Amino acid sequence: MTIRAILVDDEPLATKGLEMRLAPHEDIEIVATCANGREAIRAVKTHKPDLVFLDIQMPGLDGFSVINALQDMEPPLFVMVTAYNEFAIKAFEAHAVDYLMKPVDQDRLADTISRVRQRMMERNAELERKQLKDLLSEVAPEAAEAHGEMGGAATDASRYEKLLNIKDRGQIFRIGVESIERIDAAGDYMCIYTGDNTLILRETMKDLEKRLDPRMFQRVHRSTIVNLDQVKEVKPHTNGESFLTLSSGAQVKVSRSYREVIARFL
Repeated sequence: MTIRAILVDDEPLATKGLEMRLAPHEDIEIVATCANGREAIRAVKTHKPDLVFLDIQMPGLDGFSVINALQDMEPPLFVMVTAYNEFAIKAFEAHAVDYLMKPVDQDRLADTISRVRQRMMERNAELERKQLKDLLSEVAPEAAEAHGEMGGAATDASRYEKLLNIKDRGQIFRIGVESIERIDAAGDYMCIYTGDNTLILRETMKDLEKRLDPRMFQRVHRSTIVNLDQVKEVKPHTNGESFLTLSSGAQVKVSRSYREVIARFL
């Protein structure tokens, strides 16, 4: 799979350096380079690339303005590049695949390319499913309906986050969702518990719940979400409540309002 990319930076040396660091990645094809935001918008609409490495701070239109200007089309994947780390959170809020600091580190770039490849495979799989469903709808409507039932779960799964970017204690932590054991709410803040760490995320439980796959994460209390894969034991209680023992040994109460969660283990 070839990934067609555009590089956008107002500093020619930065563009050249990124080109050199991308050279070992044989599946990355650079189709254009741009020196400012307006050139970038034209190039994206002309070349329709898969990926754009986008400098944030540029004269005229900055990187975020470029992304906003492309919302009327199917946008490519964006990797934000900058010399200033204060833009990291805003980059992820703009749904960038990743955020790279200048000068770009070769190993860090390799991690980014791996994430891009994963996103590309997910996009292609979803497109193939849609094309197959459209074709089946024309020639075999009943088969299309059956395919939709079987493929729905996989399509839904691609909508949910596999990685959370959490700013805590002045750092940005990148946490794989499978490592999360439980999440506790404290107002508009979420306490994210992993096997060896506790991180604070500023987000409401309602919004965070939408980003997590419900087949893995379920609310068991008004203020608690658990990773069902981390549940090791279920202890029913006489008053209709239950207690879950998690991989770490922590115990979480399941309130009576969420008793249907326990049925998954019975």
